[in-house]
Amino acid sequence: MSICFFEGEFRPTGECRLPVTDLVIQRGVGVFDSIRIYNRRALALDHHLDRLRGSAICAGIRLDGIIDKIRDAVRTGVQRNDCPDGGDCLAKTYITGGDVNEHGRFPNPRYFVIFESGPAIIEDEYTSGVWLHPTSEGRPFPKIKSVNYLVGLMEAAERHDVMECLYCPGGKITETLRSSFFISKDGRLVTAPVGAVLGGITRNIVLELAGEAGLEVDERCPDISELDYADEAFLTSSWKEIMPVVKVGDISIGDGHPGPIAKKLLKMFRSSLDRWLD
Repeated sequence: MSICFFEGEFRPTGECRLPVTDLVIQRGVGVFDSIRIYNRRALALDHHLDRLRGSAICAGIRLDGIIDKIRDAVRTGVQRNDCPDGGDCLAKTYITGGDVNEHGRFPNPRYFVIFESGPAIIEDEYTSGVWLHPTSEGRPFPKIKSVNYLVGLMEAAERHDVMECLYCPGGKITETLRSSFFISKDGRLVTAPVGAVLGGITRNIVLELAGEAGLEVDERCPDISELDYADEAFLTSSWKEIMPVVKVGDISIGDGHPGPIAKKLLKMFRSSLDRWLD
């Protein structure tokens, strides 16, 4: 069972309703962020809320103290007895466009926070790796974590063998539907720069860990042809943490098995997790 902080109180998610006049419904005007909760502690809470704030500002949504209210709701919600899975869950924070459109500015937003179980991840996926589906499409508004995921969802529809789609506009790899993407060649990491992609919170943690491990990083959009020569590839996200990728479309990555760098970074991430918990 999931719970939601909505209109100033916690209640079962199924009891919460948005009016059909809200612009998140009528025009897709809305931003969100997903925050991993470990044993009732939020991963990089302030970093997530800073990104949420930036997304809302870029989308023209007026905030007026909403971020502080969301922070309080997250910290309160994770301590409740009805927080899902004993406090090992996702907190999904939303800010909608509300009912008023002032020439592309939205002065009366709504906000809510859903606490729910995270999507199923099979532990074998860390040891066997996952597949991605490449697409020539790109994320709309890469600087904004918008609620508009339709492009990526359509591209991966009915592809039960893949975890999600990999955006490759113009033959340049950016990110996936829900994750940042890295390749590794000769011990050097390559990942797309912020601006071309959404600024991933776990991505930033991995960049910090990579520096501590003595790994060099190129922040550029790799060409899709580089997958043929990559030693390994992996995803980063709040829920997946660091997930190895062994196949993109028809291309096998490296020897077709998870590589040592992804394994090392995942071990470093999990062993130092307390550094980023609120």
